[in-house]
Amino acid sequence: MTTDRTPDAAGASHSVEIELKFDVDESTPLPDWSALPGVAIVAAPESRQLDATYLDSDDLALAHAGYAVRHRTGGPDEGWHIKGPRGADGGRVELHWPIGPVDEIPDAVADAVSKIASASDFAPIARIRNSRTAYALEDEHGGLVAEFVDDHVTATDERSGADRSWREWEFELGPAAPEAADERAALLSAAEAAVHAAGGRVAASDSKLARTLGA
Repeated sequence: MTTDRTPDAAGASHSVEIELKFDVDESTPLPDWSALPGVAIVAAPESRQLDATYLDSDDLALAHAGYAVRHRTGGPDEGWHIKGPRGADGGRVELHWPIGPVDEIPDAVADAVSKIASASDFAPIARIRNSRTAYALEDEHGGLVAEFVDDHVTATDERSGADRSWREWEFELGPAAPEAADERAALLSAAEAAVHAAGGRVAASDSKLARTLGA
């Protein structure tokens, strides 16, 4: 994940999210990260309780265009987020604003997606609560090569009232991940191998929101 922590004119910080997602069973043991290139330290686990409300129009204009708007509490990046469509490299641009009331969409958030849908038409479409355990995978200098998270998710489709729960893993590149394309590909490949060896499998759904909505 490459992050620009300096807010832009609209007050948003930017990051590019490059991650792998995996489905796992409740009993699946954690992967062994010892063979990952560039990873020298697996930091102690950090517990996070996340609670996110996703907003969209009745016709899911944002979702159909590959965007997601959410308000999330908990964790180091709580606040308002906009996630954009995935690029050719698999990365997804994310914009982040400070936390505020869920029923008061910031003007900057509304303006950022105004060409897709009007914020005046937004309503909650999903609530996703996540009991997350995060592990920092660091290089020998303490730089964050990647973050691995073990997520236990409880989600509600606010349109239908349907509840779903599942466990999944995410492996997201950090600022100290290799910049060269071949080295980055080798790291992601090694992460996939470690997950598969533990019993994980490639996620059937592209995102938590899509899975909550039955996609």
